[in-house]
Amino acid sequence: MPGFRPNVGHVNQPQIHFAQGTPRFYRRLIISDVKTISAPPQVSKNRVRRLWRSFLIIGGAPCLLVSCTGITGRGEKQIRYELTHRFPIEDPQFPRSMGQLLGPALLPGNRVTALQNGDQIFPSMLEAIRGARQSISFETYIYWSGDIGRQFADALCERARAQVEVHVLLDWLGSSKIDGKYLADMKEAGVAVERFHSLRWYNLSRLNNRDHRKLLVVDGRIGFTGGVGIADAWAGNGNDKDHWRDSHYKIEGPAVAQMQAAFDDNWLKTRGQVLFGSEYFPELAHVGPSPAQIFKSSRDEGSESVRLMYLLSIASATNSIRLQAAYFVPDGLAIETLVAARKRGVKIEIIVPGPHTDSEIVQGASRSRWAALLDAGVLIYEFQPSLYHCKVLIVDDVWVSVGSTNFDNRSFRLNCEANLNIYDAVFAAEQAAIFERDKSVSRLMTRTDFKNRSIFGKMFDGAAGIFRQQL
Repeated sequence: MPGFRPNVGHVNQPQIHFAQGTPRFYRRLIISDVKTISAPPQVSKNRVRRLWRSFLIIGGAPCLLVSCTGITGRGEKQIRYELTHRFPIEDPQFPRSMGQLLGPALLPGNRVTALQNGDQIFPSMLEAIRGARQSISFETYIYWSGDIGRQFADALCERARAQVEVHVLLDWLGSSKIDGKYLADMKEAGVAVERFHSLRWYNLSRLNNRDHRKLLVVDGRIGFTGGVGIADAWAGNGNDKDHWRDSHYKIEGPAVAQMQAAFDDNWLKTRGQVLFGSEYFPELAHVGPSPAQIFKSSRDEGSESVRLMYLLSIASATNSIRLQAAYFVPDGLAIETLVAARKRGVKIEIIVPGPHTDSEIVQGASRSRWAALLDAGVLIYEFQPSLYHCKVLIVDDVWVSVGSTNFDNRSFRLNCEANLNIYDAVFAAEQAAIFERDKSVSRLMTRTDFKNRSIFGKMFDGAAGIFRQQL
C-alpha cells in the first residue's frame, strides 16, 4: 500500500473531511494526492504526462511531509538482521520460534475456510454479522460508499438496535470516501465508531501510519481477515479490469481470541476502552485440525515483527515458496534472503499485478527490484484478468500466512497490520491449488522480456524505486 494511497479500483472522486483548523496547504496537498492515485489506469496519448505527474505527487508529497515532520523515524539506529537457514519448516523448532520468539503461540484446534473474491467473501461476512448475539468487532482500512458499504452499514445498525455490542474502527484515510450518512446512521443505531489517526494539523506525524488491518470478530467465536475492502470494487468474482481479485479467510477455534486481542489493540489506542468479558473472550473449544496464530504488528511496537516473520519463513524454506503479492517492493535484505533460498535449491514463484493496477508508480518501484531475483531464477508472474489484491505466502506446502500485510516497507515498518498464520499441510495444499489457478492466467516475466523493456519504462521504474521506502 503506497503512501497516502487508498487501494482503489474504478472509483469516484474522494470526499475527505478535515478537522477544523487544518491549514489550507495540507488540505490541498492531501486532496490532490488522493485524487491522482484514485483514478483507474488508462492508456491514452497523455499517459506519459500523467505517469510523471503521479510520480511527482505520490513521491513528492510523502517526502515533503517526512522532511517537515520526521514521520518515518524516531532517531533510533536501524538494525540490519542477520538471517541464516537454521532448520526447515517441518522441524518443530520452526513453529516454536514463531510462537515464542515473535509470538503469540500457535494454538491447535482451528478451522480455517478460504474465501475467494467478493462473491464468496461478502455473503460469509454479512451472514456472521447478522447472526451476532453478543458482540461485533470490525476493523478495516477501505470502507467506501456504494452497495457493499450500505449492506454492511445496515447489518451493523440492525445488530446494534438488537442490543449487540458493535464496535467499528475505520482508518481515516482508507475510509475517506465513505458516505457520512453511513456513519451517522451507525452512531444513531448505537454502533461505537472510531476513525484511526484522523488528520489534525498539529499531529501530522501520524498521517503516514495507517491502520491497514482487516479484522472482523463476531461473539469472540468467528473471525475474518484477509485483503478485502468494503467497497463495490471488490464485488463479483474478480475477473475484469475494474474489480479486484482477492482472498479472505474465516477462522473458528482458539485463535479467534488472538484476533479479538488484535482488534482491542487499536481500539484501546483510539477509544481508550478495554473490551473484555465472555462476550469478547468466551471459552473456545477445538473445532478443526489447524494450528494457527494471529500475528500483528504496528509502528508503535517498533519491532518490525511482521517483516521478521516473513524473512524467517523464507530463510527456513527448503523446497518451495509461493507468494501472492498485491504490492511487492522488497528491500535489500528481502532480496538477499530470497536469493539465498534459491541457492539452496528452493523454487520461488511470485504472482504480482499485471496490466491492471491501481498504482503504476508502485508497479514501477517493484520492477526496479526484480533484476537480482530474475538472475537468481525467481519466477515472477503478472496476473492478467483483473486488479490483483491477494496477500498469501505458502512455504514448503505446510506454512501459510494470509492477511493484510503487503510485501513492502509500508506494511513492514509503517502500518498496523495483522496476519493469520496456519501450520497445516492440508490447508497449504488447498491454497497452493488456488495459487496455481491464478498462475495459469498470469504471464511469466522472463529475463529477456525484462531486459527488453522500453527506455522510458526502465527510466520510470528506476525513478519510482527511489521512493520505495514510502510505498
